[in-house]
Amino acid sequence: VQFEESGGGLVQPGGSLRLSCVISGVISRINYLGWFRQAPGKEREFVGAISRSGIYRVIYANAVKGRFTISRDVGRNTVYLQMNGLKPEDTAVYYCAADTSVVLASYSRSYDYWGQGTQVTVSS
Repeated sequence: VQFEESGGGLVQPGGSLRLSCVISGVISRINYLGWFRQAPGKEREFVGAISRSGIYRVIYANAVKGRFTISRDVGRNTVYLQMNGLKPEDTAVYYCAADTSVVLASYSRSYDYWGQGTQVTVSS
C-alpha cells in the first residue's frame, strides 16, 4: 500500500487546512483509514478514522471533535481531514494510516500501513 499525503503547511491560529491522503496498491483488504499526529517530544496520537468504503463509519478523538472532519472519496481512494479552528497545540506531523482489521480502531498498533506524514504548524 502506498500513500500520497498533501495539504500540510503553516497557518495562523483559528485558520483552516485540508489534508488529503490518496492510497494505491493492493487496497482491497483495507477496511479503515485513520489520521494520527505526533508533536515534537510527544507520542503519536489518534485524530480520527473512517471506513474506506461501504457503510459510512467515522470516529474522532475528543481533542478534535467539532473542529475536524474526516471524509472520503471512494472512487478516488482518497480520505480527507478538514481542520478548522486550528490551535497551536494542533501543531504536529499528521500521518495517514490504513487498517485491515474488521474493527474501527483508535489505537495506532491496529494500523498496518503508514504514510510518511505531512507537517502542520499553527503559529502567528
